[in-house]
Amino acid sequence: MGVGGAHPGGLNLTKEIFNTEKIDGNSHVLDVGCGTGQTAAFLAAHYGARVTAMDINPIMIEKAKSRMKQYQLQVEVIQGSIEEFPLKDSTFDFILSESVLSFVNKPRALKEIFRLLKNGGRFIANELTVNEQLNPSSKEEIKQFYGLDSVLMEQDWDALFEQAGFKNVKVLMQKNSMLQNDSIPEFHSSENIDPELYTIMIQHLNILMKYQGILANRIILCTK
Repeated sequence: MGVGGAHPGGLNLTKEIFNTEKIDGNSHVLDVGCGTGQTAAFLAAHYGARVTAMDINPIMIEKAKSRMKQYQLQVEVIQGSIEEFPLKDSTFDFILSESVLSFVNKPRALKEIFRLLKNGGRFIANELTVNEQLNPSSKEEIKQFYGLDSVLMEQDWDALFEQAGFKNVKVLMQKNSMLQNDSIPEFHSSENIDPELYTIMIQHLNILMKYQGILANRIILCTK
């Protein structure tokens, strides 16, 4: 659809989170599931950080590379999966995940993220969360539409991160609902958009309205 960044809270929330972290020109950062490269580009341009951006989707990789070329940013863009990423242990000072873990094998991805982080490195996640237990039919509706293997509450995320070995796990709740976004959306539409995608977008908005106050997200900050 050409949306520059589709994660809850948008780039403004991302910037707020980064303000609490010690990112600088010496930081090596991995943006997991980078999409069109919006966040990775900001990290490189604003902090001068050394950034690696990865995504499994070839269209996203193409868009991310185009963004880096347009703004002349030295960001390494790699196609791959965070469930098995071919880089050596203890490579990164920071790893970022924005609406990615919900769509992958969570224990496997967290094991890889832990492996890739340096000792004392920071992991920053912004992930889909439900505020209350759902009945089986509602849970299945959400899982089927978004292609999820599970729908997690805050305590479930907390437990997964601790089981992966992370320390000082801090979970924050966003003040706005999933239907609100402080950022002005950025659009770089593809030349050919399947009409079915418009139907999917409407279904997505309908689900957000149906489960308003229940479907949410959490910002999870932790250390290796």
